[in-house]
Amino acid sequence: AIEPTDVIHEQLNYDSDLPSTWNWGNISGKSYLTKNLNQHLPQYCGSCWAHGAMSALGDRIKIKRNATGPDINLSIQYILNCGTKSAGSCYGGSHLGAYEFVHKKGFIPYDTCLPYQACSDDSDEPWCEGRDWSCSDMNTCYTCNTFSSMGGKCVALDTFPNASISEYGSVSGVKDIKNEIYLRGPIACGINANAILDYHGGVYDNTRTPRVIDHIVSIVGWGQENGTEYWIVRNSWGEYWGEMGMIRVATGSNQLGLE
Repeated sequence: AIEPTDVIHEQLNYDSDLPSTWNWGNISGKSYLTKNLNQHLPQYCGSCWAHGAMSALGDRIKIKRNATGPDINLSIQYILNCGTKSAGSCYGGSHLGAYEFVHKKGFIPYDTCLPYQACSDDSDEPWCEGRDWSCSDMNTCYTCNTFSSMGGKCVALDTFPNASISEYGSVSGVKDIKNEIYLRGPIACGINANAILDYHGGVYDNTRTPRVIDHIVSIVGWGQENGTEYWIVRNSWGEYWGEMGMIRVATGSNQLGLE
């Protein structure tokens, strides 16, 4: 059995043999995944591109920290506030663009100082109307000191914990995807969402399904069942969907456009 260390896999050869199964959600009984997400609360928002990207990034941070200390969950709302021109909005975007945005900005705050509101400045949903979604200090990180009836107010914070990335890129094909996941952690990728709306469990295996990309998820590992190898895919629709928020998809034939 291969055990992770506090510098997980950094010393392994990139082309070394891979294990037959690998799941960052269960490494010798320990999970290296951050919390599951639901992009559709408090209302519908098509921000899967940011959720998939930041879910994978949060997982990689947890892996690098050897799952010690509280999970670091990143502020997706910050990208919606400040990255609408470069990365995307509630009406769609790019997971690679989300990484590019964080790389160029140099940071992304934790969600404890800017929680997800499912709004961007181009949203016309009732929940978002009449509120400020511009890229301001208050829409980066803030806190409120007490009830407004007691004279309380909300103020932007000048300094706050944050995460950054030094590089980003793309990968494709079963071998390279496995290597990247094994050596560094989960990846964000595209999928055909319409084909999995009614997924309830099991290994999805249908090579006739169109490989049209209209949604972003993350792949956290791979496994085997009855001779069929599958990807372990994490969605951002909450645990009520699929297998507690996950779907397993057969590998090797670019099913649903995953590869």
